Amino acid sequence: MKTLHLLRHAKSGWDDPDMPDHDRPLAPRGARAATLIGRHLLARGFHPDLILCSTAKRAGDTLDLVLSQLGGGVEELPFKISRERGLYLCGERALLHRLRQLPDDVTSVLLVAHNPDLQYLTRELAGTGDEADLRSVAGKFPTGALAELTFDIHGWSDIGPRTGTLLRLVLPKNLT
Repeated sequence: MKTLHLLRHAKSGWDDPDMPDHDRPLAPRGARAATLIGRHLLARGFHPDLILCSTAKRAGDTLDLVLSQLGGGVEELPFKISRERGLYLCGERALLHRLRQLPDDVTSVLLVAHNPDLQYLTRELAGTGDEADLRSVAGKFPTGALAELTFDIHGWSDIGPRTGTLLRLVLPKNLT
C-alpha cells in the first residue's frame, strides 16, 4: 500500500508584478492556509517517508509553514525532503514520471507543487473515492488544497491512471 499527498502551494503574493514567477512569496492569506493544512496533517498523524517540493519560493514557504505545525524546526523533523527544480510547472506527466522513480521502500510521499499539474494528476490517478471530492477535483484545485490518495500497489512504478483511491480533498477554507 502506498500513500500520496498532493499539496498545491498556498496563495501567493502579487505585490510586485515584475517579480519572476519562481520567486513570488506567499500572501498573508496563503500563510494562514498553509498553517491550517499543517495542523490538519498533525491531527491525522502525518509521517511521510519522503517530501518532494518544487523550488518555487511559494511552494517552499508553504512546505515550511506546514512543517512548522508538526513540531520542531525543519532541520529537526524526521522526514527526508527533496526540493527539486524539475517539479516547477513541469506538467502532470513529469510529476507522474518522478513518482514512478521512487524506491519501493518509500510508502508515503508528500508532493508540493503547482496547478494545473496537481489537479490533472489527481484526476488521472483517482479511480475511486468520495464522489463529492472527485467532482470537486474535476472542477477546481484551489491554492492550499491537499489531495490524499492511496494505492494498492507494490511499487511506485505501478502507479498509473485510475490506480488510486481519493481518500479526501482538504481545502483550507473548510478547516478551523
